[in-house]
Amino acid sequence: MSILSPAWSLHPQLAKDTIDIGDLPLSRVLVIKDANYPWLLLVPRRPEVADIIDLDEVALAQLTTEIARVGRALKEVTRCDKLNVAALGNVVPQLHVHVIARRKTDAAWPRPVWGHVPPLDHDPTEVDAFIKALRRRIWLASD
Repeated sequence: MSILSPAWSLHPQLAKDTIDIGDLPLSRVLVIKDANYPWLLLVPRRPEVADIIDLDEVALAQLTTEIARVGRALKEVTRCDKLNVAALGNVVPQLHVHVIARRKTDAAWPRPVWGHVPPLDHDPTEVDAFIKALRRRIWLASD
């Protein structure tokens, strides 16, 4: 008798706070709904994974590759001063990696982005152009 592992699903808080832009081999790529910062999330599509060390070596290597691919694309699109990469998960237990383009002129610089200013709604035209530019550079299919 085989025991089936639970199916993967995106944590409801992440679904509420993001725009889905596509899937890489391991991770779902999402844009945080906060126009204060160009801010992406990578969420490995593996059930019940809370920490990076919960991934096996192959998945961990794939996640590292995807972080690099997304980070390079974000840096190219935004021409940011610094790229922040973090996997905290103190509020949402599902493993997710933040990839945030930072500028010396952004609202929180040089502090972390969390809780510094209220989220700012994206302009629909601007976020659409941002997503299209990222998809091209990350090699995600367009809608």
